[in-house]
Amino acid sequence: MAIPRLRAGPRPSEADQLLALFDAIPDVFLFIKDRRSRFVKGNRAWLEMHGCRTAADIAGKGDADFHPQALAAQYVAEDRRVMTSGQPLHDQAWLVRDTTGMPRWYLCTKIPLFDERGSVSGLAGILRPLDRAGHAPEEYRRLTPVMEHVTAHFGRRIDVAELARLADLSVSQLQREFRRLFNISPGDYVLWTRLLMARRRLEESDAPIGRIARDCGFYDQSHFTRAFKKHTGMPPLEYRRRRSRR
Repeated sequence: MAIPRLRAGPRPSEADQLLALFDAIPDVFLFIKDRRSRFVKGNRAWLEMHGCRTAADIAGKGDADFHPQALAAQYVAEDRRVMTSGQPLHDQAWLVRDTTGMPRWYLCTKIPLFDERGSVSGLAGILRPLDRAGHAPEEYRRLTPVMEHVTAHFGRRIDVAELARLADLSVSQLQREFRRLFNISPGDYVLWTRLLMARRRLEESDAPIGRIARDCGFYDQSHFTRAFKKHTGMPPLEYRRRRSRR
């Protein structure tokens, strides 16, 4: 009498096997994105952080579906740097909302993923809570109100002295801490956030340049155009035309 053979289920992909491995590591959040920075997969901890149960819940979604626009724009800009350069990025400090909705500091590492032809097809990344990564989280926590304020109010006038008061620091102390922790000044961070939001609106809307400039905190269109060209190498209208062709 022949012994019936058990029918094997579908063989898990290498990505699924990797995700299963990371499920066994506490407080590590793994995600995979495609070339357009849309989420493809995440380990169990990452899905729970974003209020999702399965990978199907994140299919086709991006950072803006889960995070404030100003923060999402920063995450995507970093994705582009990794995928354009083809080089990994290690231990970048980011403010991310956890499962409770409260902001928390994480270290993020991202690596580009390549297809069979050697072209970049996406990226994979991990997040680790700063207080589990051998750093001094209190230094970052002190600046959390500053980062949140810029994220929420980038469209209006923001004074560095106002930011210093939020962190209970003097202006010089705030300048020093920002440069030490993020290698950028508070004023440049405000400008960077505004430009990232302007780039996103140029890509995703047909709004007039003047309106985008005002909405993103620039006092007039010429100031916006000068700043935008300095940071991107092209004026806003040219940037919009080039992005619309992709």
